[in-house]
Amino acid sequence: MSDVRQTPERSSSTPLHTIDLIRRKRDGGVLNAREMAFLAAGAADGSIPGEQLAAWLMAAWLRGLSQEETRALTVAMRDSGEKFSPRGLGKAAVDKHSTGGVGDKTSFLVAPIAAACGLAVPMISGRALGHTGGTLDKLESVPGYRTALTLKEFEAVLAQCGASIVSQTPALVPADRVLYALRDLTGTVESPGLICASILSKKLAAGLDALVLDVKTGSGAFLRRREDAEYLAALMVATAEAAGTRTVALMTDMSQPLGRMAGNWIELMESVELLRGKQPKGSEDLRELSLRLAGWMVHLGGKADTLEESCALAETALTDGSALRVFLRMVAAQGGDVSVFDNMKGFHKPGATRVLKAWESGYIAKMDTTGLGWAVQRLGAGREKAGEAVDPHAGVEFHARRGDWVNHGQPLATLYATTPEKLDEPAALIRMAIQFSATPPSAVPLVSRIFVRAKAEAHLRSAVR
Repeated sequence: MSDVRQTPERSSSTPLHTIDLIRRKRDGGVLNAREMAFLAAGAADGSIPGEQLAAWLMAAWLRGLSQEETRALTVAMRDSGEKFSPRGLGKAAVDKHSTGGVGDKTSFLVAPIAAACGLAVPMISGRALGHTGGTLDKLESVPGYRTALTLKEFEAVLAQCGASIVSQTPALVPADRVLYALRDLTGTVESPGLICASILSKKLAAGLDALVLDVKTGSGAFLRRREDAEYLAALMVATAEAAGTRTVALMTDMSQPLGRMAGNWIELMESVELLRGKQPKGSEDLRELSLRLAGWMVHLGGKADTLEESCALAETALTDGSALRVFLRMVAAQGGDVSVFDNMKGFHKPGATRVLKAWESGYIAKMDTTGLGWAVQRLGAGREKAGEAVDPHAGVEFHARRGDWVNHGQPLATLYATTPEKLDEPAALIRMAIQFSATPPSAVPLVSRIFVRAKAEAHLRSAVR
């Protein structure tokens, strides 16, 4: 006699109960598209209590989601509310999304660069999550900048500027808004399936023609294991391509903060410096990565036949000032006071400042970027729970990078916070996160791998999950 238990047939007319779906996922079962749609709809309209959604998220985190479950959840979340159509803009709609990192501010560069090259960039972004900052929190450090636009306002800004960076409207992907907040509160962020569904549901709801994904690897990535990050990259590319959106994923380094600033306003300062054609020391990786991401956006958007030509167009848009003009028009169109960019250092007024000096001499051999991210969060630039206010002027300016030689007593970082009392714990976290060595560390490539559709599907076929 066989000891394999047969799963009862689940017909399309069988009533669904949340507790059954929690138990099945808890026990390693697989949910179908109808059941995923039931969960997404319950999250969107509030008919499923938060406690049950949290329990299901934990079960999904522990057991994992299959590729089919991930695709079903992505589509169900996409369809849980209204969708935006960029067709009336008369341009290819292309976007970029990062899986999150410390000092990751490429959106402020790639969106205006791609728009300056003739694309529409409808960018729906998020807030601080875990140890990483939030694009919307950073933009809201500009007085008056509105991230909560209606879909009509969103389309009007895109028509005027070519790019718009906004939050989810209450009607756009409401299931993700609920689940995104619960994942942050319940320790269920680091799941390839849940990350994929969250990211792509928003992107697909924006009616994109093409999407460029920046999947982080290294000590600051949500998924610390290389194989997990590669699986996520391949999963997102295959899922988006199956939905009809041309997609590529770049595996990029997060073994140190990107650029030299990590916070809110100070990240905008660094971005605008680059948009103005400056190339300050410590921002080289930010500039290079932004151009590579923008080059792929321009290429997938059909503005050049080759990637090389697309990257050249992107660099021209950055160096000739056209991307800067797009950025400033976008900020003004969304209510932001662009005069703050006339004297960026003067506008930066943190409540307390401390210079952290190197406690020994040597090469900076290793950075625990997640630890550095928590230091930035503790300074007040992030939040511990949804709805908390963030300090627009909190953050860290790094004066040395991985591989740099520093002398004892040399300024290593400047910390900005609301009050002096908020400086001690972050300073201690930074000391724990940075290690010195007598020999320089091995170089780490900024972009280590690129997944297009064929490579993504091949990787998923061979991946062991």
